[in-house]
Amino acid sequence: MPRIAGVDVPKDKRADVALTYIYGIGQMMAKKVLAETQIDPAKRAKDFTDEEVAKLTHALQSTYKVEGDLRREVSANVRRLIDIGSYRGLRHKRGLPVRGQRTRTNARTRKGPRPRVGVRKKIRPGAPAPART
Repeated sequence: MPRIAGVDVPKDKRADVALTYIYGIGQMMAKKVLAETQIDPAKRAKDFTDEEVAKLTHALQSTYKVEGDLRREVSANVRRLIDIGSYRGLRHKRGLPVRGQRTRTNARTRKGPRPRVGVRKKIRPGAPAPART
């Protein structure tokens, strides 16, 4: 498995698909980086030479924010919104949708699974207690 920008990319994938496993790299940026470094997009990641891996790593780290730097920046932006007490910050803090989506129905990705309310059977007077397991 080649290690590019601190990430082990899958070896059996094409180069343009393998690069998308790096946080911050989508399909278009992957194709753009491969064009810049003059690497064939159809080439499998396992066939990369050490020189090509070094070229890709250098191109990604010098030009774009990827992986750790990008994650740090995004979390700092969210932290800033929370600290200043903006509406978006409150939505992040409460784990609700941030961009105006409805929450009466749906929003399950942000809110998590529905809380289930259990129903208990009433015990009749004089009836034997149910066995607990």
